Amino acid sequence: RMPDSVPAADRRQRASATFSLSFLSLAFSITAFSSSYWCEGTRKVAKPFCTGQSKGDHCIRFNSPDANNSNAVQYIWETGDDKFVDQNFHAGIWYSCEEIINEEGEKCRSFISLTPAANRGVLWLSIVAELLYIILLLAGAILMSVEMCYYSTVIDGLKINAFSAVVTVLAGLLGMVAHMMYTTVFQMTVNLGPEDWRPHTWDYGWSY
Repeated sequence: RMPDSVPAADRRQRASATFSLSFLSLAFSITAFSSSYWCEGTRKVAKPFCTGQSKGDHCIRFNSPDANNSNAVQYIWETGDDKFVDQNFHAGIWYSCEEIINEEGEKCRSFISLTPAANRGVLWLSIVAELLYIILLLAGAILMSVEMCYYSTVIDGLKINAFSAVVTVLAGLLGMVAHMMYTTVFQMTVNLGPEDWRPHTWDYGWSY
């Protein structure tokens, strides 16, 4: 028989610590789900021609003393890899953003629209699994809050704690499956996606 002599203060303290961790996990999950830093990398893009006062290595300069004269012969010495520049990008479930060369800011596009039509079903399954993952984490946090305020017996507290643990484990498994499905879709998009998006190099970002 389980003794009922465990101090209520200790039970509340343990439940409070567990609730704090559950809430922190839920907050991080929602932040990651809405962010666009699941994958980060670079694309090789052709350098634009330098215009006006543009200088630096991110545009192609005319090697001519009269660059502003359209009738003058313009010489361009960039060849091979010198004609390209690495453009940073980051992508998530909802959208993909890439930096604008020679300008500040980013250009964002819907990642769903970039995904090949044959793989969009898997992407939507990944989104549904992520939503269920967040819902289960929320259920676990609610159960922890109930345990924190429920002081009748040790047995009842342990039952709530055990059920919360099962819900949290299920949430973790769903989250893992959702991430694997997204990784599969992203790799297929890298291989079969639009030519003006395909990355040269990429790796997982902080929110993955």
